[in-house]
Amino acid sequence: MLITRLLTPLLATGILLSAPLSALAIAVYSSSGPNAASIQGSVDGFRNDLGANNGVGGSFTSGRREINWDGVPAGFSDPNNLPGNFFNSNSARGAVFETPGSAFRVSANSGSATPVRFGSINPSFPTSFSVFSSQKLFTAIDSNIVDVRFFVPGTNQPGAVRGFGSVFTDVDLAGPTTIEFFDFHNNSLGKQTVLNTPGVTSLSFLGVSLEQAIINRVRITAGNAALSALDGFDFVAMDDFIYGEPQAVPAPAAVLLLGSGLAVLVWARRKSLLPE
Repeated sequence: MLITRLLTPLLATGILLSAPLSALAIAVYSSSGPNAASIQGSVDGFRNDLGANNGVGGSFTSGRREINWDGVPAGFSDPNNLPGNFFNSNSARGAVFETPGSAFRVSANSGSATPVRFGSINPSFPTSFSVFSSQKLFTAIDSNIVDVRFFVPGTNQPGAVRGFGSVFTDVDLAGPTTIEFFDFHNNSLGKQTVLNTPGVTSLSFLGVSLEQAIINRVRITAGNAALSALDGFDFVAMDDFIYGEPQAVPAPAAVLLLGSGLAVLVWARRKSLLPE
């Protein structure tokens, strides 16, 4: 398990936010290994960092939300698609999914007519993919990219979180699987690479937390290709999503523009809020 923490100065000109951003503490929780026990410590550390699980519905000033896919009903599981707004509408947790692909899918339960762990897409997946929380997994269809946007749960009010993390299964290659973080002006806050365990069925976890809730969107790149029946690619699926309680993004009247243009963010490393 790898946990890194650093304190990075943040200077902003051109914009004044409702919360001071003179300093942001960053914690990165990252681990990979052959089974759930290999990543349990980093998952638990990330959960403790964010606070209590707020479950479904309501709105809170602190804590976290989790999505483990296992409660998704059969009608929204493989071979059926999952609506991108399911976890802000059907089960209000403030997360909406987007993809350049065609759809989203949650794998089937055992005992159904559909093979588990996306065996309907590739018959090798049930043996190459494993789970952290039994027994369903998540993927985009026709793309390996998933964007997660945050909202005040159950509303159309854009939200921001102070941390996001995901469990991945079967990350073989070092590099292709990443999470990139964005603020509500669509400025990239940095990209972090998910650790890999080559050659075996594995699980990986990456979670990043900040002191302030400024993350409005994350982009997940899972492996180097969309799940398919082809061979020769690093196919990766996702398990649990864990993220901070979505907080309302400041209304335009609460954001004071000082001069022209967008904010110019200056970090010690300039281009990234996150360590390489």
